[in-house]
Amino acid sequence: MNSIQTLATFFGWCTVINIVIIIIVFLFFNFFHEFFGRIISKMFGVSEQAAKETLLRVLMQYRVAFVVFSLVPYIALKIMA
Repeated sequence: MNSIQTLATFFGWCTVINIVIIIIVFLFFNFFHEFFGRIISKMFGVSEQAAKETLLRVLMQYRVAFVVFSLVPYIALKIMA
């Protein structure tokens, strides 16, 4: 990584990949939340409602981590370049 432009390109692709992952997981969760709730509740021995809440909480934490570690550095590098 020898320049700001190379780093900006790297973080740009990280951002695109993370957005695709978030959209796919969000769509799967919306359409198959009962299925995921049942599977997770059986795997960890919790209620289906708790499993769904935990899955949603993990998705929200992933979104925050995406913004902090991927989107913000990309924007900062684009401003610097």
